[in-house]
Amino acid sequence: MFRRLNWVQLREMTLIAAPAAILGLAAFWIAIQFLAPAAPNTLAIGAASRGSPYYQTALRYREVLARSGVDLVIRETRGSLENLALLTDPSAPVGVGFVQEGLASAKDAPDLLSLGQVGFEPIWVFYHGGDQPRRLSDLAGKKVLIGPAGSGTAALATRLLKVSGVTAETATLLNMELPDYVDALGSGAADAGVLVLAAEARTIQRLIGLPNVHLMDLVQADAYVQRFPFLERVDLKEGVVDFARDMPPADTRMVETTTGLLIRGDLHPALASLLTQTAIEVHSQPVLNANGESALFQRAGMLPIAGDQEFPMSPDAVRAYRSGAPLLQRYLPFWLATWVDRWTVLLLPVLGVLLPALRLAPTAYSWRMRRRIIYWYRELKQVEDDGGDPADPEVIAARTREIERIERAVNRLPVPLAYADQVYDLRDHIDAVRRRLLETAPPIGRSA
Repeated sequence: MFRRLNWVQLREMTLIAAPAAILGLAAFWIAIQFLAPAAPNTLAIGAASRGSPYYQTALRYREVLARSGVDLVIRETRGSLENLALLTDPSAPVGVGFVQEGLASAKDAPDLLSLGQVGFEPIWVFYHGGDQPRRLSDLAGKKVLIGPAGSGTAALATRLLKVSGVTAETATLLNMELPDYVDALGSGAADAGVLVLAAEARTIQRLIGLPNVHLMDLVQADAYVQRFPFLERVDLKEGVVDFARDMPPADTRMVETTTGLLIRGDLHPALASLLTQTAIEVHSQPVLNANGESALFQRAGMLPIAGDQEFPMSPDAVRAYRSGAPLLQRYLPFWLATWVDRWTVLLLPVLGVLLPALRLAPTAYSWRMRRRIIYWYRELKQVEDDGGDPADPEVIAARTREIERIERAVNRLPVPLAYADQVYDLRDHIDAVRRRLLETAPPIGRSA
């Protein structure tokens, strides 16, 4: 009997638990269809040539990301345009890259997102000799260096020169590698040159030091800024390059663009957030040279800029700028925080199904147990309400047999101890029906 009771309880619990388990598995299957894969622990970044400001920044990023268990693979490139091409090529294993503003926008690359602006790149216009051009339009008819073919410098220089009336038809535009600018301008092989480089670049330092090469004071700087939203005006103050030689000899108006940190739209959200946190950490630190001097046009805390003029911001980057690291990443290693976050998202719909089911399980179990007892109440009620002459010995005998059958079944009825009182009540009611039946029977020896 005890073994049978255990089997019945197991069967009842299975009948109740099975639908809940099926619903839970269904919710799990549906949720897993929308679950993002785990964040990879390797990421490739498009930088520039070894030793360039882009490359140096990538090295600092790699050091910070390594603390979170993410290996940043730095890919040497020719600069912004190649980085942009790699990011827009689905087959290229590059998920993030430095791209100079002014080369493309969301219209050209709709699948790219921005993590903000992480660098300033002044646009330098140098000229040879004593003639002092003050506008880009003054370079018409001159031999003008515009940077390596296919480079970001060449693309932006061509764009700004074109709106100023300086094109291949009105001037000689020369493509040349940036280190060669120094010899070309110093020897007079070129009359002017446009460069888009950070102030600390070696080429800029060498050009500023040449006695017969000068930096143009761009009098239309404000007009260019008003025309092109990715540009900002900057002033190179008198003497800031070399106080002893008073270089430059006067305040010099320039324009600068910024460097955007762009990612593919399908980059894992956790990596997008971590990269933004990395950029904030790296660029918030002061960068001083051996003499304790900061780079021109730059102060700690100025970067990164939480905005972009040409590409939409990544939602994960916006959250990182607004709230910092996600709560779990503040207290757990990156891999563990992302693992917990993924499984939390996965388990929420499952718990949403299972918790109501578990709350209903005791009620369902109680109903099934009571149903077994109520069944025999129904059988007993049918015996009590059965038609026929209540004084007829045959009717009485038939009812008595039914009552005995019910009583035997109830005696064998396996129910948990918690429902034993209901079984005893049923037995009392069976006895009551039997007594009432016997009271209606005629006395022995009396004919009907």
